[in-house]
Amino acid sequence: MCGLTGFLNIHPVTSTERLTTQIVPMIHTLHHRGPDEGDIWVEAETGIALGHRRLAILDLSPQGHQPMRSTNGRFIIVFNGEIYNYQTIRDELEKLGTAPNWRGHSDTEVMLAAINQWGVENALKRFIGMFAFALWDRQDRVLYLARDRLGEKPLYYGWMGDTFLFGSELKALRVHPAWRGEIDRNALALLMRYCYIPAPYSIYQGIFKLLPGTLLKLSLTKATQNHSYDLIPYWSAKAVVEQGVTHPLQASEAEVIQQLDTLLRDAVRQQMVADVPLGAFLSGGVDSSTIVALMQAQSHRPVKTFTIGFSEAGYNEAQYAKQVARHLGTDHTEWYVTPEEAMAVIPQLPTLYDEPFADSSQIPTFLVSRLARQHVTVSLSGDAGDELFGGYNRYFWGKNIWQKIGWMPRPFRGLTAKLLTSLSPPTWDKLFALLPTQFRQTTPGEKLHKLAETLAVAKPEEMYRRLVSHWKHPEALVINSCEPPTKLTANEELSYLLEFTQKMMYLDLVSYLPDDILVKVDRATMGVSLESRVPFLDHRVVELAWQIPQSMKIRQNQGKWILRQVLYQYVPKALIERPKMGFGIPLDSWLRGPLREWAESLLNSQRLRQEGFFNESLVRHKWEEHLTGKRNWQYYLWDVLMFQAWLEQNSG
Repeated sequence: MCGLTGFLNIHPVTSTERLTTQIVPMIHTLHHRGPDEGDIWVEAETGIALGHRRLAILDLSPQGHQPMRSTNGRFIIVFNGEIYNYQTIRDELEKLGTAPNWRGHSDTEVMLAAINQWGVENALKRFIGMFAFALWDRQDRVLYLARDRLGEKPLYYGWMGDTFLFGSELKALRVHPAWRGEIDRNALALLMRYCYIPAPYSIYQGIFKLLPGTLLKLSLTKATQNHSYDLIPYWSAKAVVEQGVTHPLQASEAEVIQQLDTLLRDAVRQQMVADVPLGAFLSGGVDSSTIVALMQAQSHRPVKTFTIGFSEAGYNEAQYAKQVARHLGTDHTEWYVTPEEAMAVIPQLPTLYDEPFADSSQIPTFLVSRLARQHVTVSLSGDAGDELFGGYNRYFWGKNIWQKIGWMPRPFRGLTAKLLTSLSPPTWDKLFALLPTQFRQTTPGEKLHKLAETLAVAKPEEMYRRLVSHWKHPEALVINSCEPPTKLTANEELSYLLEFTQKMMYLDLVSYLPDDILVKVDRATMGVSLESRVPFLDHRVVELAWQIPQSMKIRQNQGKWILRQVLYQYVPKALIERPKMGFGIPLDSWLRGPLREWAESLLNSQRLRQEGFFNESLVRHKWEEHLTGKRNWQYYLWDVLMFQAWLEQNSG
């Protein structure tokens, strides 16, 4: 795992020294992504500079050093990630008789040989892995940027004048002399809605995230003429979903269970290859328990597993993780985090997530990453199981609600919504407390108000967007903003193929997963120089998951049926079956208590008016209602607070 950065100046300077003085500060900003070594490669006559920081995982010798040049000298690469099937590709090249005289055994060297043999796009289609890379073709004077199929590894890019900048994180781009970043208010509106900024947008005007499964091709000749480049998709989630839904597996449940088990075992086996200590995150839920079970089944020694716990019962899964670890026989480490230790992470968030990011589970994710890094350099996780196998509560909640209200005339639904919101959530909570125990709910008032927000929608897709939205009208919050289109607002051609739950799963796969979950994990782990691997995102697993009939994923209002059957071959059902628990923190009470002074300073009325990004009255209304306990606006406020904290640190 590494960090990469670079630039191409289409009006090149003739001084190698000048290019060097520009690229060196850029790679220094990425030291956390690659603490083992760093280096650069520059070519003054073409104005290209590549920089790399290395976290050595495979081939710890100097033969794995980057930037790396192909044997014939044509290609130079800087690469972040892992190619899990590199040994298979290496063997294939040797059988063809076209393998170079190998200098070492790194996957980077195999990538260069594959690109030299089959070309960039065809080589990409052979790679199984997570990656972002920049490749300079010295012969054709073409710069390539590529990102893995599902978006595990980040890559930003954009023009600043005559300079094309790129890098793993924005902080590398910001130190280049050509940088003139201006905050994109439209992207800020997206942040307020979703708590993250969906690709291809970034917080800065003119700077973009490379979309997953995409190859960017920038020809020096073409760029000199009009600053243009080509974006070439080499893998499409949409095509995978369409193929899977129209051609589902025709097999018995037992056969599908066996097929999924076999493929997952292979994905896990490939991702256990490392020349450094390796372990796994373990929450005790279905997803992480499945990954750990398959690791332990293929390991000759106890797998190192890690979990964190909280004293607050509603946020603590450590007890379940411990039971699963004991059953599987892993070498388990747990750490019970105090509120003070968790809150101490908050000042680091604007640096860790150098683009504003407001998923509050970023805090426990960082804490468990820091714990793991004390023992290992690589950790596998169970991320993406929910998106692929139907695990999120909204998949059942949204569908059930639409089935119950979709037939109602919209005016009647609007009237019902007004009645539900006529009482505050605390008042509803008090009324429900008077009911017999079997009819009581947790936070019934908030749930009824959330239901009211969805009642007025015209179609299920709008309901989904409401369910995943924080600020429902971000343009009213962010001054002079206009919310741009995203995959969640596009009218996808395949939508007619999918029923409501499948639509939600697809949209999560192409937006929430890469732009929230994977961003959270990448920055948290890389912030402590830990490599995280996600076996569920082996693209072969993704393709198989979409071929599995929906009836084998969701059954009797419970998700991940097929994945549970795989897991139950290794772990007793009794250790797993319990209500789904999010990976979160008691943010609502912290904002009213120990974080109140910090939040108040960032939400100060005068400050908000002076900065001019937010409608001060809207923010203050939410803040005052939250403080009094009238409403729980924790997520809305966290969105604003994370931008404010980021702005405070990055406004210079």
